[in-house]
Amino acid sequence: MTRLILASQSPARTKLLSNAGIAHEVLVSDVDEDAVQAHYGVTDPHDTALLLARAKAEAVASLPEADGALVIGCDSVFEFDGEAHGKPYTAEVAKERMLRMSGSMGVLHTGHWLVDCRDTDDSDDGGRPGSGATLGSVSSAEVHFMDMSEAEIDTYIATGEPLQCAGSFTIDGYGGAFIRKVDGDPHTVVGLSISTLRGLLGQANVDVTELWTGGAIDPAEVRAE
Repeated sequence: MTRLILASQSPARTKLLSNAGIAHEVLVSDVDEDAVQAHYGVTDPHDTALLLARAKAEAVASLPEADGALVIGCDSVFEFDGEAHGKPYTAEVAKERMLRMSGSMGVLHTGHWLVDCRDTDDSDDGGRPGSGATLGSVSSAEVHFMDMSEAEIDTYIATGEPLQCAGSFTIDGYGGAFIRKVDGDPHTVVGLSISTLRGLLGQANVDVTELWTGGAIDPAEVRAE
């Protein structure tokens, strides 16, 4: 059976995969994101997202536990007013950003990097050989925010939700109340584009349906009454 490892501790990303019925394991990388950026000197938000996704995927792919599996690494960077915004970590930074974002628009870039760790010669056991692929792609989406009052921003920050999120917001939690629309793949804003993953798997000669478990979200749970 084809194994997929998610090189991320993000609950939102693993939930996306689970809801899409995609079997996967989670193996967290120990990548120092600041050190990686400093080493390569990358500042462009689009390129930063791909660089960090690659660093995470390759770090996990180097571990013994990844032998025989495909590894997908992801990282999200929010671009606003030409600046790259990662996780704010503090309430002060989150508030300053959200006051500027109120009623405005930014672009969320999510980098994806896939490493095929399967043996490229499985002729001995009759299995299908791996592709040896190591490739990536960035999915970007425009996020348009509603006007937010200072009181709403303070209450939102008090939940703790935005402190660990690129751009200081989520679309699949409390923050969804402040997003007017998304132009692009909504999954990109959550942190992992399922369609982008499908494309990368295809380049590694793997059909996404091979990873389906039959455990996707029940359509009855989302069907309109």
